[in-house]
Amino acid sequence: MTLDQIIVTLTGFFLICMIIKFFWMKGKRALPLTPLINGIQKQLIIVKGGYTPDTIIVKRDVPVQLTFRREENSSCSEMVQLPDFGKSLKLPEGEDVSVEFTPTKIGEFEFACQMGMLRGKLIVDL
Repeated sequence: MTLDQIIVTLTGFFLICMIIKFFWMKGKRALPLTPLINGIQKQLIIVKGGYTPDTIIVKRDVPVQLTFRREENSSCSEMVQLPDFGKSLKLPEGEDVSVEFTPTKIGEFEFACQMGMLRGKLIVDL
């Protein structure tokens, strides 16, 4: 094997390792709790090609207010559903729409558009 072949082989191996690390070995970041404002956990969620943030952590038995702001005109994002809490909201473009509820169970609960293409997660902790 020539020096050029060794360099190309090692470079290829290094790049493969970096791709594996980037896509499959991502470390989990600790997500912050939703801020408590006047006794209510409040979070603004931007709807634009997805939900930002798409994971929200709240405390059980403390009121939650999620405010959705839709910044796109895709028909998929016209509505958001929180089936575990019996909530569904129409999201007019450019307007803030809020939903309030008090989570009583610990766990992970999904929220999504009516087509199920845009997804987010609400984590209820102690």
